[in-house]
Amino acid sequence: MKDNFSAQAEAYANFRPHYPTEMYAFIYGQLSCYDRALDIATGNGQVAKELAAKFSQVYATDISAKQLSEAPQLPNIQYKQEAAEQSSFADHFFDLVTVAQAIHWFNFDAFYANVRRITKPGGIIAVAGYGLVSVNTVTDRWLQHFYTNIIGPYWDSERKYIDDHYTTIPFPFEEISAPSLFIRYKWSKQQFLGYLNTWSAVQHFIRANSVNPLAGDTLQRLDSIWPDNTCYDISFPLLLRVGRL
Repeated sequence: MKDNFSAQAEAYANFRPHYPTEMYAFIYGQLSCYDRALDIATGNGQVAKELAAKFSQVYATDISAKQLSEAPQLPNIQYKQEAAEQSSFADHFFDLVTVAQAIHWFNFDAFYANVRRITKPGGIIAVAGYGLVSVNTVTDRWLQHFYTNIIGPYWDSERKYIDDHYTTIPFPFEEISAPSLFIRYKWSKQQFLGYLNTWSAVQHFIRANSVNPLAGDTLQRLDSIWPDNTCYDISFPLLLRVGRL
């Protein structure tokens, strides 16, 4: 698994969107036992924190020590620095395994073999993510140009799985049909830019060119269509695949 997010761990914690309560309710509705859950590639621990309100014990893993340092400390969450494909947990240990906005980075075969080993028979795997943010017609045109033409060459190849809304990832489980959901906020331009700066392609661009692509003419064009001190309703399409072992 690649570590593309340690460098912007603090921004990731501040600006990455959170998943809606309807998603958690749907996942919990597939379970009858809430003893132990595992959040893999937990990042800043936002999903682990939600799981901790439902499960007796939550474990959360990530390859980035810097990301884990931003995660909330709760008495029933235990963090471990380890890879998604090979974990240290006992066989058939978890009722639920979650992965949020990360599975596209994994070695699928090794990861799924690990999930089958550590999850109880009848347990649930839930893979979540979110697609490209939408603001309004004018801003979306600006964003599509930025996404495709300016930083497009700097996306890792795995980004195509998000562009495909996770429909093309292998998912070798008894799949449970998931509802169509969205993540919604009212954001200022500063929040929007803060989120865009967490993108791995933006960071790749900065390392390659020693300049932030969200500056100069690009920023001026955004300023011309998004006034300061103005908030817009924004939405992310939720990507959700749920399976039973």
